Amino acid sequence: MDDVLQRIEHTVLGPETTPADVEAVLDDASEYGLRACIPPCYLELAGEYAPDVEVSTVIGFPHGNHTTAAKVAEAEDAVDAGADELDMVMNVGLLKAGEDEAVREDIERVVAATVKPVKVIIETPLLTDEEKHRASQLVADAGADFVKTATGFGGGGATVPDVELMSEYAPVKASGGVGSWADAEAMFDAGAERIGASSGDVIAEEYLEQNEH
Repeated sequence: MDDVLQRIEHTVLGPETTPADVEAVLDDASEYGLRACIPPCYLELAGEYAPDVEVSTVIGFPHGNHTTAAKVAEAEDAVDAGADELDMVMNVGLLKAGEDEAVREDIERVVAATVKPVKVIIETPLLTDEEKHRASQLVADAGADFVKTATGFGGGGATVPDVELMSEYAPVKASGGVGSWADAEAMFDAGAERIGASSGDVIAEEYLEQNEH
C-alpha cells in the first residue's frame, strides 16, 4: 500500500480555525504527501500557499440542513476558489423523516453542479443501522463518489462496523475519531478508501515508523 499517505486527508474544520492553522495543516500535508480538508473560506489561501496539496472542502457543514440551492452555490463557489474535492453533508433530518427522494435530489444537484469528486457525509452517529443502509444507497444512487462517516461534530465518529456496512454501497471515507495509525489501519482493513483526520500528521509519522525499511 505505497499510496497509503495519499489516502489520508489531514483536516482542520473547527469554528475557531485561523489562517495559521490552515497553513500548519498544509505544511504537514506537503511534508508527508497527504491530502488536506479545510474550510471553504481558506481555499484561495491554500492555492497560493501550497499548490502541490490536493484540497477538499465542506458543503452544508456541519448539519446538512442548508437548502439545496445554498449547497449548490457553495459547491460552485468552492470549485471556483480551487477545491479539488467536496465533502457535503446529507440532510439527516429528511432521511430520518423518510423523505428519501428529497435526500437523493439534494445530493444529485450538488453532484451535477461540479465535475469534482463529491463525498457525502451521512453522520453515522445519528443514524440507526437501517438508516445507514438507506443513506448509503441514496449516496450511490445520486452518483456521488464517496460516502463519508461523520463530520466529527455530531457526537461520534467512524467505526469498523459502519465502514464495513457503507463499503457495500460506495467507496468510504472514514472520518471522526481516527487519531492513530492503528485506528486508520483498522478503517482501511474494514474497506475505507480514505481517512479524514485532524491527526493526519501523527498518523503519517506512525505509519512511516512502522514501515521503515
